[in-house]
Amino acid sequence: MTRPNPALGEGWFPSRWGPNDEQGAGNLQGPETVLRAQAMIRTGEIIPLGFPYRVGMPLSPGRTFGIKMPGGPSGGPEGAVSQTVWNDDFVVAELGQIGTHMDALGHVGHQIRLPCGHCETLVYNGNKLSDIWTPYGLRKLGIDKAPVFYTRGVLLDVEGLFGTPLENGFEITPDHLRQCLERQGLGQEGWLNPGDVVLIRTGHGARFFSHADSWYDGAPGLGLAAAEYLATLQPSVVGADNFAVDVIPAVDPEVVLPCHQHLIMRHGIYLHEGMKLDDLAQSGRSEFVYAFAPLRIEGATGSPGTPFAIL
Repeated sequence: MTRPNPALGEGWFPSRWGPNDEQGAGNLQGPETVLRAQAMIRTGEIIPLGFPYRVGMPLSPGRTFGIKMPGGPSGGPEGAVSQTVWNDDFVVAELGQIGTHMDALGHVGHQIRLPCGHCETLVYNGNKLSDIWTPYGLRKLGIDKAPVFYTRGVLLDVEGLFGTPLENGFEITPDHLRQCLERQGLGQEGWLNPGDVVLIRTGHGARFFSHADSWYDGAPGLGLAAAEYLATLQPSVVGADNFAVDVIPAVDPEVVLPCHQHLIMRHGIYLHEGMKLDDLAQSGRSEFVYAFAPLRIEGATGSPGTPFAIL
């Protein structure tokens, strides 16, 4: 008999926002989070938190990224006097799941075996994947259901805590996060408001281009206990400078990507992966405005784009 999944536990659906909810912790975004964040701006400096997309970037096995220019120029000339020409590009990629990207709530699931012997996959809010999957995108829980995020962000610099990038397979625990809070002067209580964003710096991001061929071989990241701790504080997004937020390889080989399942499926918390956090850490600011507008690609499992911090 298969043991219970510790990442989900009992009664993980329906969502606290109701059985028809598709926005998850995005429901915690609103005018109050915008105004609270806006009051934090001191210098107005903007720091990008994402890597550029280019041929040669690290890619999860089986995924692709390519950009082609269909002609040089792609069109024209038009206008007898202006002789206007233009350039276009053609991009081929698993667009929502490469480089710096945010996972949609329909991205990850849990397969169960029914009494009849058949299998069924459940995703956020207990939705059956067989009910929402199509070859042309998800009918529900796509990234188009996510809100625009403009809220307070908090950086927990675990790399800074240890003074060096963490090794692949290093599990970040709640104690490590609490030590970051103490070191960074954030306090142990009330350091996170519902709807805030938590970003975890592991040091793996420093290897993004220099170790592109092996970047997906493993990573330091959150263990399940750390994800459970963060979930109790009700962030809308948990992000990291690794490729899964989870530690890779898994601590328990029978429980793969438990942070994905616990944060996305049980709590509707969005994950922001492959983030570029070194510049933010070097700024010395642990609190900032986090801003990101996911591409509204209907039915997509995630979104590329450039999140940014405003100091």
